[in-house]
Amino acid sequence: MTTTPPPSVARRWSLLVTVATGLLLITLDNSILYTALPTLTAELGASASQSLWIINAYPLVMAGLLLGAGSLGDRVGHRRLFLVGLTVFGLASLGAAFAPSPVALVAARALLAVGAASMMPATLALIRLTFHDERERNLAVAVWGSIAVVGAALGPVVGGLLLSQFWWGSVFLVNVPVVAVALVGGVVLAPRDAPDPSTRWDLLSSVQVMVGLVGLVVAVKEVATVDRSAVVVLVALVVSAAGLVAFVRRQRRLTYPLLDVAIFANPRFSAGVVAAGAALFTIAGVQLVTTQRFQLVEGLTPLEAGLLVACLAVGTLPTAALAGARGHRIGLLPLVSGGLAVAGVGALVCLAVADRGVLWLGGGLLLVGAGLGAVMALASATIINNAPARRAGMASSVEEVSYELGSLTAVAVLGSLLTAVAGGSTGAALTEAAPADVATGFTAAVAVTAAVVLAGAVVTAVLLRRPAVPVDEAPRAGERAPVGEDARRA
Repeated sequence: MTTTPPPSVARRWSLLVTVATGLLLITLDNSILYTALPTLTAELGASASQSLWIINAYPLVMAGLLLGAGSLGDRVGHRRLFLVGLTVFGLASLGAAFAPSPVALVAARALLAVGAASMMPATLALIRLTFHDERERNLAVAVWGSIAVVGAALGPVVGGLLLSQFWWGSVFLVNVPVVAVALVGGVVLAPRDAPDPSTRWDLLSSVQVMVGLVGLVVAVKEVATVDRSAVVVLVALVVSAAGLVAFVRRQRRLTYPLLDVAIFANPRFSAGVVAAGAALFTIAGVQLVTTQRFQLVEGLTPLEAGLLVACLAVGTLPTAALAGARGHRIGLLPLVSGGLAVAGVGALVCLAVADRGVLWLGGGLLLVGAGLGAVMALASATIINNAPARRAGMASSVEEVSYELGSLTAVAVLGSLLTAVAGGSTGAALTEAAPADVATGFTAAVAVTAAVVLAGAVVTAVLLRRPAVPVDEAPRAGERAPVGEDARRA
């Protein structure tokens, strides 16, 4: 534990600006391609399958690496991992901007995810290490959560704005100067946390997770194709199950697992995980299907489509500010579970008014955002504050995995559902489908989104009503060996 005095107020909040800049880059890159996808697909000559993999490579690799990145941060230091991640992210952005082929772009997007996975857990861990007062830390995490929402929602706007002036590579090249500024801020402001050599980083566990997720995504995409193969679906599901089962069994045997399932015994921690996943599923799903329908079928420009879905970001601002400032008084149940419920109602409103025009749909998106603003502001704090300090890196990774799985699942399931119902494929081919079929696909995708977020409201309400488990009762690292022995007996 460090013996240095707490950082000054100016240094604390300047550090928050620095890590929030890194987070903004990460979340922008997750959604900036929604409006850029049609242009990018046409200019690179990408197939429908390649187009979806260009989007999915980023959250897929991130989800596979995030748990390991958190433990690696505990081992080598979160400051060091944050700076290394920024550097990798900047270099990968250059590679993506000048990618000569769809395959090269998919590879560059995967490398971007490596940098993002290194940065993301470190941002929250650095906040916890810098802000010692719980109330001030809650406010800092609420700001962090708001940046995540705004970044994800503004990605389509930034993509549309850049495409109105520059070539498609500009959506990646814009990251480079921002990375340079954030690197300087990180070197100057990030606290030098003491590495914990006792923490182990298990690469095999990360590979097992990624195998499981890749198999699942392949199965979902194959089901959505017109000439689907039952053999491919079956093999993909078997590979997915094998990877995930192997991961769970390995975590039970390891003395220092990437994922210590004991932290889920706290219902508040689990509620935060569910809330984070449901929120990002909603944001990513609504953005993807809305930008594709209104841009490719109804003639909106990339910028116009981006501005439409930006209504969601605008809706998050007041409730995120309210949750950050008054959340300790109002409580988690009305803000987290209630916020998810409001977002579900907003999704249903979008279903009801989509055919009336963009202004009506914009109102529905505002309501979705209003519900999710409070959720995103508090979900991260709920996870971090209900995990032991020695598990800060692991808790941060779990939180980020929840977000990335929500986004990944939304793109894989809702994107595939939209294309399957419409009878076309995401990208230029979707314009060849009948408008009525595209509208039906949009309706089906948004209906699934509403069902998922409302289910999240119910689950979090049940969890938050249960008695909280004191954080200090979580097992210590040295107490993990009996878990492996118990697992072997079972």
